[in-house]
Order: sequence, then structure tokens, then C-alpha cells
Amino acid sequence: MGKRRLTLKLRIPPYVTPHNLWRTQIHALATQEARRCRVVYGEEDRLQIDVRLYLNGPALFVHDVDNRLKDILDALQGRIGGPKAIRRLKPIIPNDSQVFRVSVEKLPAPKQSHGLGHLMVRKYVPSIKGKDSRQQTRQPRAS
Repeated sequence: MGKRRLTLKLRIPPYVTPHNLWRTQIHALATQEARRCRVVYGEEDRLQIDVRLYLNGPALFVHDVDNRLKDILDALQGRIGGPKAIRRLKPIIPNDSQVFRVSVEKLPAPKQSHGLGHLMVRKYVPSIKGKDSRQQTRQPRAS
């Protein structure tokens, strides 16, 4: 059996209000791309997420990256509003607790982007070479 695909790349639409509409758009695009690439994430997968948001004018200074990241993570989990326990859409990633690294940046939109940002979900690779990512860090010994 070959390696399972864990990389999902897609262009995300410009932010729209209400934010649940934007979450729904992201979820639909991510679902479509995951099917096309045959990417399926399990509960045991450790993931990292890279986001590039393109914003213009005052929006560049109004939007906080942590709020937009929350919208994206909720979209990937199928959460678009209502009680947290109820997922209205099928999740792409089972739980955002599986995300071990995130990179988010916001930039003015280049002309060729048409305002579409970038989202990549992939397997988490620890930055410390030679360390097993599943190994817990050791506690210092008491003197």
C-alpha cells in the first residue's frame, strides 16, 4: 500500500461577512479539493496549516489574523455556527487539536491573485531534527 496523501492546497475566497458564510465557502472548496486529491485526515494525524490572506485597503488593518484563523479552522472541522457540539457539515479534519503548527500572514492582494488567498494543510514535521514528534519533552531533574 502506498503512502497516504496528507497535503491539501487550495485558494480561499476573500473574506465576506457574515463570517459563517466565509466558513461555508472555505469548507466547500476544501471538500471539493480533498475529494479530487483523495486526501483524508484521521484522528491520529498531526497537521500543520499555512495560510496567506490577501486583504486590501482598510481591511488589511481591520482583520486580526487570529480571528480569520479561527474561521478557517472551524470551516475545516465543519463548524459553521450554532452549538459547538453540532457540526453542520462533514469535517475535513476531525479536530483542530491535531494542528501542531500554524503559519498565518496577511498581505495586500497582488493583482494576479484576484483576492484569492492560499490555504495548505499538510503533515506536521517537527522542526527539531532527530526528535520523535510523538515523544514528550523531558522534565528537568530536580536538584
